[in-house]
Amino acid sequence: MEVIDHEEQRPLLRGLVEQGQCRVQDGDPARHGTGGEAEGDLECLPRGTRQATELVRQLADLAGLARGADHVCAALITGALMLTVYVIVGSGEREAPHTLLLSALAVALLAAFVLRQTRAARPLLRLGLFRSRLLSGANGVQILMIATMYGFQFIGALYLQRVLGYDELTTGLAFLPAPVAIGVLMLGLSARVVSRFGAYRVLLSGLVLIAAGMALLGRGTVDGVYVRDVLPPMLLLAVGFAAAMPAPTGLAMSGAREEDAGLASGLFNTTQVVGGSLGLAALSVLASARTDVLLGGGAEAVAADGYRLAFRVAAVIAMGALGLAVLVLRTPRQEDA
Repeated sequence: MEVIDHEEQRPLLRGLVEQGQCRVQDGDPARHGTGGEAEGDLECLPRGTRQATELVRQLADLAGLARGADHVCAALITGALMLTVYVIVGSGEREAPHTLLLSALAVALLAAFVLRQTRAARPLLRLGLFRSRLLSGANGVQILMIATMYGFQFIGALYLQRVLGYDELTTGLAFLPAPVAIGVLMLGLSARVVSRFGAYRVLLSGLVLIAAGMALLGRGTVDGVYVRDVLPPMLLLAVGFAAAMPAPTGLAMSGAREEDAGLASGLFNTTQVVGGSLGLAALSVLASARTDVLLGGGAEAVAADGYRLAFRVAAVIAMGALGLAVLVLRTPRQEDA
């Protein structure tokens, strides 16, 4: 604190007293001089302190701390998701009773989260949001689609390195056409295509391309050739993802009320992370388990077969996303189009 005791400065500090940045320290606030100032020394906050205090208050309010944010629910849902991924990843290394026990614990945490949300005064996630068919369906489709694409990125890199013998730099260059194609298409064409044909149709077309790309990768061999066996399905996946990715966002937000727009957007971002984590864990475990089963063959052949299985399962997941979109996201307006 800085104490001001200079008579010539007091007229300049009258405004600071009114703003709350200075206060009378040793005087009686009820006593005033001829100029209206309180008598006594003025104690002033350091420059910026009041602004910093206000900023901290606003941040706490945004985080929900001032309104009693439900930290217990946050811990429950985070623990449930983390434990689920842990169970999937370690399922091949633990005995069945141990895996079942951990699975039951994950389900119990999720059930506790849902139960608490139904009773909480300020729920972390208002469960009534899921009454919207479009919002729930779009989030479900996104979970499956992102699970497929995360599997492609991870399993595809392993296939190039461990089966085709690529080093890290060559693997990165081999993947380069996919993000370039996605970026160009999403920036230049996706929005116009959605405007022309509608989000529903574009989503279905993208999911078909993703499933086809994964199915083609599922045919990969030990002596595969990049231009023939990797690049074509990779480009199918890129085009399909660029077409399908923006569509669920529009469908989900169209199914949310205006006052729920922020919550719906946060939920949609969360399901991306959940889908990627669960999909990557599941496909990695499948590839590893298949490899362990076929250890009697050649090392390269075993690895290739494990990755082929992961790609084929990813294709099935993409088909599941397609089926879910057809069943849930179709509306009468789209049927008439």
